[in-house]
Amino acid sequence: MDVDAVSGRDEPRAGGSWTPGKVAELLGVSPVTLRTWAARYGVGPTLRDDGRHRRYTDADVRRLQYMQRLIDRGMRAREAAAAAFSPAGEAVPEVSPGQRAEELERAAAGLDFASLAALLDETLDALGPAAAWTEVLVPVLRHLGGRWLRGDVCFEAEWALTGEISLALQRYGAGFANTPPGRVVLLACCPQERHSLPMEVLRAAMVEVGIPAVHLGQMVPAETTVAVAAKLDPVVVFLWSMSAGTADDLLARRLRRRGFDVATAGPGWENLIERDVPWVNDLAAALELATERLKA
Repeated sequence: MDVDAVSGRDEPRAGGSWTPGKVAELLGVSPVTLRTWAARYGVGPTLRDDGRHRRYTDADVRRLQYMQRLIDRGMRAREAAAAAFSPAGEAVPEVSPGQRAEELERAAAGLDFASLAALLDETLDALGPAAAWTEVLVPVLRHLGGRWLRGDVCFEAEWALTGEISLALQRYGAGFANTPPGRVVLLACCPQERHSLPMEVLRAAMVEVGIPAVHLGQMVPAETTVAVAAKLDPVVVFLWSMSAGTADDLLARRLRRRGFDVATAGPGWENLIERDVPWVNDLAAALELATERLKA
């Protein structure tokens, strides 16, 4: 069970029922340590299931995970408990992008999905999707790719990390669900494109600033993209391609013939740009273009 993915960015639900033994196993500490934290810092279980036994809720476990990360970063246990559990919280140590990347890579290497989810939620909340992507996530993904090229088989770590990034972006975007009414921005991958994370990051960044955006996902057939565009009537369609081999200029022209405003996005379009079709290759430029189209 991934306690960090239970309810997205909103306040964790009060449900769940975790025995102290299960919590100690999840955190990788002894039951004695868990009892010591409860006695010294008041961070024990808050749920009574039968009047005699106390159990940890999902919210309790999330805060304990956060407390443990603060301890791992050098904070004393008492201060970490105050930061994780008190309503106002205590000052927490600054975490550099490099340290966040290292923590994520370790969790990915160990296939520690609960820690990955917690670290990603924390990173997105602290930095926002744009900065989290450029300063933390891209560097760690590139490092894993470099390891692969050097013969270090780490496919499972990259698979775990990319999957959890996608889920974390969905949770983050859910916190900004009340977007303004009206026409949307459509984010579509070219039909053969498998790398959709940049579009997922762009959607989260757009929703964060109030731009209504719909993302179609990866490997979507051209017919589906055209049909969705016809129903949504978007203010602009961003058509994403990671490499020249997946850039579908036929789809771009087809959308334009239907009267849609099309912007090509990603490095795959670099040598296929038509003069009257805008091309964006970074988040800031994409956000600026979307804003302009919504105001027009």
